[in-house]
Amino acid sequence: MKLFFIFGLSLLFAGTLFGSVYAQSTYVINIPSGASEPNAPYFWQVERDGSTTGDIEVHVGDTVSWENADTAPHTVTSGTPENGPDDIFDSSLFPPGQSFQHTFTELGNYPYFCLVHPWMVGEVMVTEGLSILPKVGKSVGDGMTTFDLEYRYSKLIDNPSINLDKKSITFELIGNAKTTNHNLFLKMPSALLDGPYVIWADGKKIDEFEHKMDGEMNLLTIPLTEKTKQLTIVGTSVVPEFGILAMAILAIGIISIIGLSKKSYIMRF
Repeated sequence: MKLFFIFGLSLLFAGTLFGSVYAQSTYVINIPSGASEPNAPYFWQVERDGSTTGDIEVHVGDTVSWENADTAPHTVTSGTPENGPDDIFDSSLFPPGQSFQHTFTELGNYPYFCLVHPWMVGEVMVTEGLSILPKVGKSVGDGMTTFDLEYRYSKLIDNPSINLDKKSITFELIGNAKTTNHNLFLKMPSALLDGPYVIWADGKKIDEFEHKMDGEMNLLTIPLTEKTKQLTIVGTSVVPEFGILAMAILAIGIISIIGLSKKSYIMRF
């Protein structure tokens, strides 16, 4: 019985940990008191920056929570007053003190309004929110075969170091965290470093990471912490020693040598 209890607690802890690893951010938009009046000074207030337009930019996987602090019930309905609901999300009528949440899983712009008070309009803009680490691979091989890596992380990623022998790339994680979500999302071209992968953070192996494919692009979601300083990704093949341009130059050189050799042979006879 005791072993069963301990096993159950272990499963609960593992489930909680796994769920938190891939948790995204939630942003709150308050519906202030008086929003039901068309002459109110504003109808929304975004907690993140205090803006009152009802517009908010989030990333794929984020959740927006609308909280009703007014004395009247409201709806949060996707669409516009001019064209009506578009059936993407709808809170139905929810009373004061209640809230409505929606998680955005696809890129795009999502206008919304209140069915009861159509002057209350706003828009959610969903982006990938990716930063670019340019010209990765310029320090190895021919120096001409490089890749721009796209990533999303709470800190800056810089100083990529490629080890051809170990088939790995090591990154430095720099600066102070800008968000509380410390999962790294990284788009890794297969031509730079192909999987399957083994991942290390500050010398410790990470087993709970997500790896998906999108064409020739590897999509990695890696759980890190605010204190992580170094990340190493080990693959099965790394950026080739000779890039496309270098191979073309080499081919032209070989053809030229062959042509000169034939010309020299003909002139001798």
